[in-house]
Amino acid sequence: MKAVITGATGAVGMALISELTRNGNEVLVLCRPDSSRNSRIKAGGLVKVAECDLKDLKNYVPEKDESYDWFFHFGWAGTTGASRNDMFLQNKNVEYTLDAVKLAHRFGCSVFIGAGSQAEYGRVEGKLSDATPTNPEMGYGIAKLCAGRMSRIMCAGLGIKHVWARILSVYGPYDNEVSMVISTLKKIIRGEEPEFTPGEQIWDYMYSEDAARALAAIAKDGKDGGVYCIGSGQPAMLKEYIVKMRDAANPECPLGIGKRPYAENQVMYLCADITKLTEDTGFVPSFSFDEGIAKTIDWVRADMASYDK
Repeated sequence: MKAVITGATGAVGMALISELTRNGNEVLVLCRPDSSRNSRIKAGGLVKVAECDLKDLKNYVPEKDESYDWFFHFGWAGTTGASRNDMFLQNKNVEYTLDAVKLAHRFGCSVFIGAGSQAEYGRVEGKLSDATPTNPEMGYGIAKLCAGRMSRIMCAGLGIKHVWARILSVYGPYDNEVSMVISTLKKIIRGEEPEFTPGEQIWDYMYSEDAARALAAIAKDGKDGGVYCIGSGQPAMLKEYIVKMRDAANPECPLGIGKRPYAENQVMYLCADITKLTEDTGFVPSFSFDEGIAKTIDWVRADMASYDK
């Protein structure tokens, strides 16, 4: 199979490139021209790289006889901080998603896989599934929900199978530096005390290699129009994850658990129900948190060392 990926320089996208090429699939990565993270992607062999900003997806013209099977759309502007409530920016993301569908059609893709988010649900008690009511509370979640529904309708009109992946908390190599896992590990490795809330939130963390396998599985075997929550399905208290990170990276480092208050509208429970994912595709997670965090620590140490040279 041959796949196109937008927004591929983060933890999920990089893991997906590895997953697809490891299984002999060709990959075209569409990269934002001015991104410093483009150097992460090594072109050659089964990987081809082309520059294309999200705003230019609508103008991208495939080369003659260039065709692909799967289109993974991860590209999204405004994923952190105040930009998540920049309504004009989030509205543009919906437009970019529809542009991605049209590009998938020009490539001849038979499957479109969109990256949704837990933010589409808002605050919910209980495990998240496709049947859980959606009530997003910020522009980011509202736009993700809208993009999923609109792209599904557009795909139906173009004869493309549409699968929407609501991705929970994925961690691993190439994750965002401001993510809880990466920022915490860097402080712990340096011996600095990180500060947290009381950490009583029940959270579902999934290693990036497992997330990539899940996404490849829904591209192959997911149902048309299907919505799948991508998570481990095995939640734990946030402070338990934090202690495991400390013990694995630097057991002597102090932890400032409880030094920060909970944020307003703090989500206290987050867990994926992966029953449908497993039933439809056969996917089950392979990595425990202990295994995944050990691999992530190795990557963080190497990444920090590269900056110190």
